[in-house]
Amino acid sequence: QVQLVESGGGLVQPGGSLRLSCVASGSIFSIYAMGWYRQAPGKQREKVAAITSGGSSNYADSVKGRFTISRDNAKNTVYLQMNSLKPEDTAVYYCNADRVVTTTGLSGYPYWGQGTQVTVSS
Repeated sequence: QVQLVESGGGLVQPGGSLRLSCVASGSIFSIYAMGWYRQAPGKQREKVAAITSGGSSNYADSVKGRFTISRDNAKNTVYLQMNSLKPEDTAVYYCNADRVVTTTGLSGYPYWGQGTQVTVSS
C-alpha cells in the first residue's frame, strides 16, 4: 500500500513563505507525477502545481511566479515552496501521486495525502 504524508503547513502573515513537503512510502518502484491540490472552505478542490518524474511542471495561474514545485525522485518526495503568500491561499493542501508503479504493478488510481492546513492571516 502507498501512503502520502504531508508536512510544513501552518499560520503565516501575508507576504510570508512556507515550504510544504510530501513523502510517499510503500512498495514503490516509480511515480510518474506528483502534485499539490488545495481546498478552501466552501470551494472545490483545485490543482495548484504538478511535476513529472522528468521534471516537467505546471502551475495554476493564481500561483505562477509565487510557488515553486520540486521533487526528489530517489526519496519519493515532492515539495512546494510558497512565497508572497496571500490570504486567498488559505486552504488545506493535499499531496497527490499519479501513475504509481508498485510491486503489484501500475496503480489504476491516484493516491492522496491527508492534507495540511495553510492559513495566511495577519
